[in-house]
Amino acid sequence: QVQLVESGGGLVQQGGSLRLSCAASGSIFSFNTMAWYRQTPGKQRELVADITRGGSPFYADSVKGRFTISGDFAKSTVVLQMNSLKSEDTAVYYCKAQRSPYVYWGKGTQVTVSS
Repeated sequence: QVQLVESGGGLVQQGGSLRLSCAASGSIFSFNTMAWYRQTPGKQRELVADITRGGSPFYADSVKGRFTISGDFAKSTVVLQMNSLKSEDTAVYYCKAQRSPYVYWGKGTQVTVSS
């Protein structure tokens, strides 16, 4: 059973930084894609950034230039460095890892940016 565990969320002031980490445990095979999503109450979960083995990272327009995703596919870990945080970045952030047809999600970590 593969489990993804996020860490690094918390409360930060606007303009500050946080670093989210996600690590996989259990019966692990190498993932092809790892990603971060976020969700606020009443809204759909949205893609923040993803990274594919051998490919370039993708970022949502709202976080370009502020967030950086990095992945270690050998260790099945993914990190999201978040800088210049804004109040609208407040959300629960979820880690996702995929090796088709299998998709795994973490339980989420809360990020709150105070203005």
